[in-house]
Amino acid sequence: MKTEIPNLWIKCPQSNPQANLRLFCLPYAGGGTSIFRVWPQELPSNVELCAIELPGRENRIREKPISDIEILADNLVEVLLQHLDKPFAIFGHSMGARIAYNLTRKLHQRNVNPVCLFVSGSYAPHLPELNPPVYLLSDTEFIEQVVRIYDAIPEVLLADKDLMELFLPILRADVTVGTTYIPFPDEPLDCPIFALGGLEDPEASHDLLASWRDYTRSSFSIEMFPGGHFYLNENENRQLLLQFLSKTLKDYL
Repeated sequence: MKTEIPNLWIKCPQSNPQANLRLFCLPYAGGGTSIFRVWPQELPSNVELCAIELPGRENRIREKPISDIEILADNLVEVLLQHLDKPFAIFGHSMGARIAYNLTRKLHQRNVNPVCLFVSGSYAPHLPELNPPVYLLSDTEFIEQVVRIYDAIPEVLLADKDLMELFLPILRADVTVGTTYIPFPDEPLDCPIFALGGLEDPEASHDLLASWRDYTRSSFSIEMFPGGHFYLNENENRQLLLQFLSKTLKDYL
């Protein structure tokens, strides 16, 4: 297994081959690895953060985005299996939480398990969606609904027609992935699950986060932070999140 990580799928903001543990991070819909750029500064020095770079964005902008969560997770399994020479944890927010779970489930089927799984800003995928499937709408209606439900498109992007033409296929593919129904698992995971959410996020209330409880035969806990759906992008709330991640991961070092 490889120690260094030269891979299209994985970007480490601060390479740390001497780390004792890797934290693989998956972004929300429309997001990229830049979300996690400053995170290593707040994590323990013996944790290497490895952000997952999905097709269609940043350095992979010329690639077609993947809208099938099974295909996406299958690809990620093959990537991660090359880089599991040390203990690892997985974090995902919103769409990233759904991918993170599906990835962990597929690794579990191969008897490979992270030390823990962090699912943030998302209820369990077997529950019915709170909103109609917006990815089936026309471009105009899709944008309106994504802004209304998730407030996920910056105004500067909305005002730029050319950028929106580039961004729209990525966002539509991501929303498709993030709202895909996954049946309740026949077999729970063996790793602890930490379900995280913003106190002002209706998509990830305490009660909705509790839907993850039966997805593991190990320990389960819920942690709430100030803020809404994108609490992790707000400086003070991000620091609280990273303090929690640091404290939790130290138990596995």
